[in-house]
Amino acid sequence: MNAGGDTGGATSASSSLSELLDCLRHGAAGSLEAVLLYGSHLHGASPDRHSALDLVVVVSDYGDFYRGLRAASEIHRPAAFMVALSKVLPPNVIAIAPDGGRTALAKCLVVDRKDLLRALGPAPRDHFLLGRLVQQVRLVWGKDAETRQWVLGLLEEARADVLQWVGPFVDEPFDAEAVGRTLLGLCYRAEFRPEATNRSEVVFQGQREHFRRALQPGLDRAVREGRIVRTDGAGYRFVRRPDPRERRMWRRHFRWSKARVTARWLKHVLTFDNWLPYVIRKVERRTGMKVELTRLERRLPVIFLWPRVIRVLLSRPETEEEAR
Repeated sequence: MNAGGDTGGATSASSSLSELLDCLRHGAAGSLEAVLLYGSHLHGASPDRHSALDLVVVVSDYGDFYRGLRAASEIHRPAAFMVALSKVLPPNVIAIAPDGGRTALAKCLVVDRKDLLRALGPAPRDHFLLGRLVQQVRLVWGKDAETRQWVLGLLEEARADVLQWVGPFVDEPFDAEAVGRTLLGLCYRAEFRPEATNRSEVVFQGQREHFRRALQPGLDRAVREGRIVRTDGAGYRFVRRPDPRERRMWRRHFRWSKARVTARWLKHVLTFDNWLPYVIRKVERRTGMKVELTRLERRLPVIFLWPRVIRVLLSRPETEEEAR
């Protein structure tokens, strides 16, 4: 494993990460560019032994990547089918499960350089990747120093720009922590998630130091550019407070982002092997609900599971403590 660079500090990721990286490198047919670890296993927001490792897998070419994984029997869908889906609401989400998932399981967001650049740039089509990668992330593998520096530079720039879309919603005076807390609230509300409603606060508490460290350079730059000024206390205020039009614009963006993220659910069903057991475990772990599917729900989940999905979303516990 090549650590390459660390934007999130030390992590206690299990030895299964090495096995998953080996699996990706050997199956990727030379198309693997970089691998990023994110999510609960990194920032410690209540993962358990059944939690999959969350990885962003950056590739140079979708076709080479999926053909390589198909030849290595790591995916079971035709490579051409996976490549076609990569062009619709990228990224694809796939499962990598060496030894049938008995020793390791990863949920991988597969994205090429062009799509990653667009997702982290100033005009993303939605916040699916941006909302995850401005959080604590660790670059766990990169093919060379130039690639590692390119990826880390993208992450740094994306974090420096968060005030553009968080600013209309953050209360004054604010600091890096307040921006991080508001950021997570926006991103969690911009997705339907089978988790307790206080999940964003739980995740924030696990990343408080990350936001303090990673978002401060963006605030310093905004001071130099004359967009914000320091208050008499420890916070900042805007020289020109974002007006209601900017707030409405970003609210429309997040509604559109939510629609795109929800539409991805249908794509995940097609790309993620054994998605139904994975979703059931996640719902039970995050909500405390016991899920017993009917025969029809198991045989034709895309058709018959929707009423249960709606019930889960409407009856989520207020706090994760209530879910336990």
